[in-house]
Amino acid sequence: MSWDQEYSAKLMDADAAVRGIESGNRIVVGQAISQPPALMHALARRAEAGEIDQVRVYYYHSEHHMRESILRYELMGRILPHCMFWQAGERELEKRGLADGGRKVVFYVPNSFSQATRFLTDEVNVDTLLITVSPMDKDGYFTFGTNNDYSSTVARHVKRLLVEVNPAMPRVFGRSQLHVSEVHAIVENHVPLLEHKPRTVVPEELVIAKHIAGLVPDHACLQFGVGGLPNAVCDALRERKHLGVHTEVLTPGIAKLIRSGAVSNRYKALNTGKSVFTFALGDREMYDFLNENIGLESHPVDYVNDPAVIAQNDNVVSVNSTIEMDLTGACNSEHVNGHQFTATGGQLDFVRGAYASRGGKSILAFQSSCKSGTISKIVPRLSGPVTTPRTDVHYVVTENGFANLKGMSSTERAMALIGLAAPQFRAELTREAHERFLI
Repeated sequence: MSWDQEYSAKLMDADAAVRGIESGNRIVVGQAISQPPALMHALARRAEAGEIDQVRVYYYHSEHHMRESILRYELMGRILPHCMFWQAGERELEKRGLADGGRKVVFYVPNSFSQATRFLTDEVNVDTLLITVSPMDKDGYFTFGTNNDYSSTVARHVKRLLVEVNPAMPRVFGRSQLHVSEVHAIVENHVPLLEHKPRTVVPEELVIAKHIAGLVPDHACLQFGVGGLPNAVCDALRERKHLGVHTEVLTPGIAKLIRSGAVSNRYKALNTGKSVFTFALGDREMYDFLNENIGLESHPVDYVNDPAVIAQNDNVVSVNSTIEMDLTGACNSEHVNGHQFTATGGQLDFVRGAYASRGGKSILAFQSSCKSGTISKIVPRLSGPVTTPRTDVHYVVTENGFANLKGMSSTERAMALIGLAAPQFRAELTREAHERFLI
């Protein structure tokens, strides 16, 4: 049987593809852009008809198609969302459940992103994966496109691998190939990929970006998160020489930095000459940039985010953000007002990997206040869990400057962080520091 014949034999509509999913199954859905609309809507129809119940769904970062299908509130109970990275959809489900007599409908799974593949395959023992892939080539290979992350590893451990082929999904190099012989069912769906347009950069972020750029030397190997600040930092680095990229997420800002000529990846010890990522989040222009770009490689998250792998490149500079930081340097990057708001994600992976790199710098950058300057993001005590321990924090950057906390005493840390806080909060923070015998 040729690969085209095998493809045709496995091709079916979405309703037929999900027919084998049973009550009590544990399934994984791809992250963000790779979430397959046709397959998810077909699964939602089965739940709506009462054909399945108590189906656990594990996933990172829900997007529009998922929220409009298997995450609809009326399906909760039949579908049990187990989310590893909270977004607006999960916050809304939690809010509706609380209003509905305190009903628990969505479940957070604490994790570091680098460990997600292991616990999904070893501890959770998931049995089905739903994922969007790029079209098959003449040799029978799809690619995972924008989302290698946990999907490429989970795909080799499940009993049912259901793929949705979308011509809009870019074809990506690296360890991103998936052969038709590994797939159990194929669905075709021609829809535009969801896009994340870069948001407008605010003035404080431009100041922070300038501080960060001053910490980034030529030949540095970069990791950035998402948002306006990382894009501003990328803009500030266009005159650097021979930068490298080893990042969890590839964004429009990083793509523009690569196109500017500042990135060569020449001095990377691993994947020399290649910009490495595990998932991509951006707009159509960026997805076109990814397509068959030999200078880019996508790899599984348990490789890209492994601190031991990150540390093998020299001069790694990792830039992430946080919701609040206490006066000793501990960070809460996931809780707001007593509720899960986002998640740990890959922050701790790169904080540790960057510092372990020879010449590396781990940077946590954020605006010193929020809500029009009424709330300080540097606080006496965290209001949520510790995402990054104080023992791991290296550089801290706000619009008011930066500090290297490594080697500082608790007193020195408190004084440095008070100096990075918004001026209107410094007196109160100083008083709190005295009460806690930090200074």
